[in-house]
Amino acid sequence: MLLEPTLDTLTKLQLHGMVAALRQWQAQPPRDLLAPLDLVGLLADAEWLMRENRKLTTRLKAAKLKLTACVEDIDYRHPRGLPRALVQELSASRWVAAHQSVVITGPTGVGKSYVACALAHKACRDGFTVAYRRVSRLYDELAQARADGTYLTVLRRLAKVQLLVLDDFGLEPLGAAERKGLLEILEDRYNVTATLVTSQLDPNNWHAVIGDATVGDAICDRLVHGAHRLTLLGESLRKVKAVLTPSEKSKK
Repeated sequence: MLLEPTLDTLTKLQLHGMVAALRQWQAQPPRDLLAPLDLVGLLADAEWLMRENRKLTTRLKAAKLKLTACVEDIDYRHPRGLPRALVQELSASRWVAAHQSVVITGPTGVGKSYVACALAHKACRDGFTVAYRRVSRLYDELAQARADGTYLTVLRRLAKVQLLVLDDFGLEPLGAAERKGLLEILEDRYNVTATLVTSQLDPNNWHAVIGDATVGDAICDRLVHGAHRLTLLGESLRKVKAVLTPSEKSKK
């Protein structure tokens, strides 16, 4: 049986993983002859793997993560109070499936955004949809949506994402529209989807930034209470790396 007509048929059926596997075996034939069932199984595995990788690429592109970060690359050597056991537990993404929240706090430069993006990247790998937003840019996005009439559409889109990462919350006080928008986002997501927030401020100080006691209580109730907490300490990693020699930097 000629191989090319078979490849053409598989291509028309959009079984591109099978096509790639057959072409690879054509270029490098296996030493041992495969039984028909074994061949079908290997072809099915190749097709499944290609489709899963394509889905992952799509999820990562849609997530728009700020940093290229992986949980396997998190550095625990720097003394910043990062609990390895908790990070490894969160890396399983069960908290995403359970529609829970994670709050990562600490001073600037200690790696909050990196850890957040690493957990979000792992969630993408585990099959969850993710969206990353720097909070100040999120407020701009909501303001623009109000102006062009797409506000409800943006809220619905954010509500559907299985994990929303809100990075750098609390850098500046919130106005009335920003408070309302943030509360609406969190209300839509509460007990339905997962949310991860990073902030330089401890949640005990969020009320002052939110600027309204009632809204502050509502936001903290939906986001902080029952959340997994990571509180990082120590000097900025950027500052530490700036004073290292080139050989020392290569070890980080």
